[in-house]
Amino acid sequence: MTDGSGMTDGSSMTDVGDLTGGSGVEVLTAADAEVRQCRVAGALLDDGLVPGDRVVFCLPSSAALLCAVLGALRVGIVPVLLNATLLDAERDLLAFDAEPRLVVTDAAGLARLDRGPVATLASYPLARPMHFTSGTTGRAKGVWSGVWDDDTAAAALDDEALLWSFGPDDVHLVCSPMYHSVSIRFAGGTLLAGGTCVILQHFDAATAAAVLDGAFGPVPTTTFLAPSALTRLLALPDNEPERFARLRLLVHAGSPCPPALKRAAFAVVPPDTLWEFYGSTEGQFTVCSPAEWLDRPGTVGRARAGRTLSVDDDGTVWCRPPAFSRFTYWGDEAKTDAAWRDGSFTVGDLGRLDDDGYLYLDGRRDDLVITGGVNVYPAEVEAALCDVPGVEEVAVFGVADDAWGQRVCAAVVADGTTEPDAVLAALADHATEALAGYKRPKQYALVDALPRTATGKVRRLALPGVLGLEGARPR
Repeated sequence: MTDGSGMTDGSSMTDVGDLTGGSGVEVLTAADAEVRQCRVAGALLDDGLVPGDRVVFCLPSSAALLCAVLGALRVGIVPVLLNATLLDAERDLLAFDAEPRLVVTDAAGLARLDRGPVATLASYPLARPMHFTSGTTGRAKGVWSGVWDDDTAAAALDDEALLWSFGPDDVHLVCSPMYHSVSIRFAGGTLLAGGTCVILQHFDAATAAAVLDGAFGPVPTTTFLAPSALTRLLALPDNEPERFARLRLLVHAGSPCPPALKRAAFAVVPPDTLWEFYGSTEGQFTVCSPAEWLDRPGTVGRARAGRTLSVDDDGTVWCRPPAFSRFTYWGDEAKTDAAWRDGSFTVGDLGRLDDDGYLYLDGRRDDLVITGGVNVYPAEVEAALCDVPGVEEVAVFGVADDAWGQRVCAAVVADGTTEPDAVLAALADHATEALAGYKRPKQYALVDALPRTATGKVRRLALPGVLGLEGARPR
């Protein structure tokens, strides 16, 4: 348990269960998961945690992490899931903000929870995990839904289970890291329905293909892949429809999916298998079947059950969600108030609805870069780089990338006190020290001045065109 600072003592040294053949693949059945969830819940309750308390996890994907998250949720304790690639300083800032009773950052901490006394669990999660997200301020905030009563919790579980028809015969392949909300939703829904999960500690296309081929035992019937992961899987030289024949459901979301990639996936997966949804950390908006996308290429679908979509005159997309989807931004009343209006919320994305209610996205949030399905907030990157000697201004932006969806780039105005090559080298060195790998710019460009609007705001989306970089996002 923590001492108030949110840090664990890490005293336990027992190893977590072995990965299959050292490959980074684990198989987790519903029966095994149930036992482990009971022990985790017992350990947390024995530590004095109560419903509504938070426990931070900052670890790679694993069966132990999934069981810890679900065990906590089923006694009303809220897991806070942080990106495992964050630097210590980045992680500690978010952990401090969450005000947790416990922080777990290593296998020993998970193993200790896995040895707790057996507790009685609710039939379904009594909360949803808290994930951190952000906007143009670059200050990440947790999305908080509190603890649900039984009726609300049952409705939240049914919202996913009925849409995706999770069942005891399902084998779900977990490819995305568990700090993505979709990983817990799909894996948890499968286990609670009596199914099995095959978990990749880190995504590797060849390993995912081997799992689909049956090399690790159970052959997946469902999976979720961000478009960047789907690109890498389909780029393998030995792809044939037989590899995907057992899939009944392959879902993608997280960043725009190029039409060519989607059509390439249609060519190898079984009919009626390739689905899409549009959502965010805050909540889910739409779902799109294969037939709907083929009839209306480019759409992200219509409102999910229990939701109503609307679009402002300025193109901002709003969603009126079910009661269980209500949320606040942890410790930020002003940000919460800005997100909600008359029972609907927005994450600032822009789009349009056709006459039949199908949503088409015209662009993501102005300042957001989505690389490999992970959000990067330019203001955070700029804040880390602006104090580098020789730098006057930095503007961070995204450029379309075939492998990652977008890559992070930076335009730099030098102050003239340092040689240009030295400025660029210093920026790269500082980024390595101060930022997780996915946040670091992959390209730097020196410019005389940044393009601005009449009111002085930097025109980030104009930068790819100004710099002659291919793949600028259309707006």
